Amino acid sequence: MRTDLKPAKGFSLLELLFVIAVIAVLAALLLPAIGRARATAQRTACMNNLRQINLGVRMYADDSSDAFPPPKINFPPDAFTAYTKLMKSYLGMTGASSERAKLFACPADTFYYDYNDRVSQSLHLQPRYYYSSYAFNGGNFPTGTSHVPRWPGIAGRKLSSIKDPLRTVLVAEFAALLPYSWHQPAGAASHYNNAQNMVSFVDGHVRFIKMYWDATNVVNGHLEAWQYEPPPAYAYKWSGD
Repeated sequence: MRTDLKPAKGFSLLELLFVIAVIAVLAALLLPAIGRARATAQRTACMNNLRQINLGVRMYADDSSDAFPPPKINFPPDAFTAYTKLMKSYLGMTGASSERAKLFACPADTFYYDYNDRVSQSLHLQPRYYYSSYAFNGGNFPTGTSHVPRWPGIAGRKLSSIKDPLRTVLVAEFAALLPYSWHQPAGAASHYNNAQNMVSFVDGHVRFIKMYWDATNVVNGHLEAWQYEPPPAYAYKWSGD
């Protein structure tokens, strides 16, 4: 029998600490990359959703004498969400199971603002928003006793009447209306300039763009981004004129 066998040498405490430190460094390097990849995947999913919804709205117009969904008299969010009820058949959705359709849920939609308070809940999980993360550009709903549109929008407009379809918003993330961003949150502010959002346009294309918010003129009727046109340097407009 051999008696010269030596016991196997294990890790020393110093070596074990070194291995743990290397793993921690690798994790610190990988986590931001994983986060960026996840954010990119969410934006891609949202872009694909908007492309399909945009096509559905245009198909609706084709079958409705060239007109977009009509304006709603009710105050937001109904003016921005009612269109979803008209889109189901154009998007291959029928029955009660389509009410919370994945197509209308942006994966980055995980919070919203109740005035200035951030609420950790998705808009697309709420019946008040008709289970949708996306808003139709229907801000031109009638207001007052004379029922005259007060703000820009394209509800009820003829598709052929839109003068600049490349820049005119058709459907956008709800966050773009205020604006704030689900994809690139900035602090605790419920409104801020240059928040980036996914937006689809009348001509059919979708872009991730900056939204304008006028912090120098925050008064009744001029509180949120959808209530006025941005400066010419911005890549979008609300009005079809």
